[in-house]
Amino acid sequence: MTDPLELDVRPLLHNGGEPFGAIMGAVGSLAPGQGLRLYATFRPEPLFKVMQAKGFDYEATPLDGGDWQVLFTPDGAASEPAGSRSDDPDNWPDPAHYLDCTELDPPEPMVRILAQLEAMAKGEVLFALLAREPVFLFPELEARGHAWVGDFDAEGTTYRLMMRAGSRP
Repeated sequence: MTDPLELDVRPLLHNGGEPFGAIMGAVGSLAPGQGLRLYATFRPEPLFKVMQAKGFDYEATPLDGGDWQVLFTPDGAASEPAGSRSDDPDNWPDPAHYLDCTELDPPEPMVRILAQLEAMAKGEVLFALLAREPVFLFPELEARGHAWVGDFDAEGTTYRLMMRAGSRP
């Protein structure tokens, strides 16, 4: 069995950064069957649901000083360890729809994005701007068969999310 990849996001969190992009990047680089050992400054509850949707079980262990270690291990339930990111966004068409959700409070961005995706044809692309990383939206996108990629802008203030409408399950 391959040793788990280790990712320590504590320095990023201490500097006010968002670790989700780094975590998803690490997940995307995992070898088949490889786990991820994550170190964080808090118990990352929202991440558990995202990782379970990607086919990972987790074991969270508190560390000294209030930090946490979480070992994510593949459970074999997901067919693609990298989730929707395995779909190459470089080959997607230009976005046909745009949403600026930066001024909206949760859950309105998720509601608007999911409604827009439901109205789109399979393969069309939606680009959205958000004030925060939509960690609760990601499992919903995957459950509905939509592919997505996203990250923060260079200033780290706006989350950019591009989604390609998929087929309905």
